Amino acid sequence: DIPIANCINSGVDRIYLLTQFNSVSLHRHIRQTYNFDGFHGGFVEILAAQQTIEGADWYQGTADAVRKNLRYIQQPGIKHVMILSGDQLYRMDYRDMLKTHLNAKADVTIGALPVDRDAAKGFGIMQLDDNYQVKGFVEKPKTDKEIDAVRTDPAWIDSQGIDSKGRDCLASMGIYLFNRDLLVELLEKT
Repeated sequence: DIPIANCINSGVDRIYLLTQFNSVSLHRHIRQTYNFDGFHGGFVEILAAQQTIEGADWYQGTADAVRKNLRYIQQPGIKHVMILSGDQLYRMDYRDMLKTHLNAKADVTIGALPVDRDAAKGFGIMQLDDNYQVKGFVEKPKTDKEIDAVRTDPAWIDSQGIDSKGRDCLASMGIYLFNRDLLVELLEKT
């Protein structure tokens, strides 16, 4: 519910929900909770994993789930695709992220937040260059040496208008904004 509510509150009203577990109860809940009027064009549509002639496998992670549903995002008029995780609790206005993405003329934008070194061990930690490009990434670093390889100066975080509180790691929030054509190209190659 949290990512859907964030989408709706951000003016994002064409939402595909990819799932493979508890689909029946989830489908019922979504249909009862998120009803858009017929004049406005918004929707929340569940795309449940299914075994088909093309493949008998369930989704093998997020990228695979999106890849198996490319036909939905290749519809006319879709320029950007936001990929969110359903198992996180946060409030975010995605319009800010889209504005940053457009102003930077980025192909991909990743939501991130500062975390301390102890918390870093539970996240993908990234390091950015001066142009905000990811120049280093370690998934769930285990050692101080791995963290040091991708740490971010807290002063830089503060200079971005975010109070670092001494935290020196930028954790991926699992929020990704893609230019649609690039996402399709990347997923068709793999």
